[in-house]
Amino acid sequence: MQYTGSSYEGERNKGRLEGEGKYSFSTGTVYDGALNNGMFHGNGTLYFTNGSKYIAEWENGFAQKGTYIFSDGLKFEERDWDYCDGFDRRFYTEVSNGLQPAGRSQITDKTAQNVEEGYYDVGDGVYDPETRVVSDYQGKFLRNADDDEHDWILKTCRKGLDEVTGFTRGWDGISGPPPKLVVNPEEKH
Repeated sequence: MQYTGSSYEGERNKGRLEGEGKYSFSTGTVYDGALNNGMFHGNGTLYFTNGSKYIAEWENGFAQKGTYIFSDGLKFEERDWDYCDGFDRRFYTEVSNGLQPAGRSQITDKTAQNVEEGYYDVGDGVYDPETRVVSDYQGKFLRNADDDEHDWILKTCRKGLDEVTGFTRGWDGISGPPPKLVVNPEEKH
């Protein structure tokens, strides 16, 4: 473990990780649960650094059945998945707590990040389509996007505005100006 940067706190049997314990990976992921012969075995939970977790029954290092829970509390279901799919783009909090009044819709389950003009918000950072680089919100390099990710980002992710939409905040901080009445000159009375 000293070479991999991981650590273990818990029961041992003849030098092997066995019984209840907590195994911490160098990535920050932590397994808390039963081990046998150095492997996850029995009931245990993997806690990920993003706040999500995977609760499972393990056998010789392999999950037999389990539940993945996102950091916002949403349980992943392989069937009947009703969260942000192709037919219903609402977030979990909108599905479980209802939609906000018009003009106050969420664009993310978290506080939306400001995205500069021409860039895309990809969830873990921003994407520059010209350089094909994804950086975190502080500007640190994360990865280069391949062709598939590039196409997916352009098709599905929120873009920093690069054109004026005409919306200005009204006196209440939410609504815009009253709509303008457009009269078609061909329909004069």
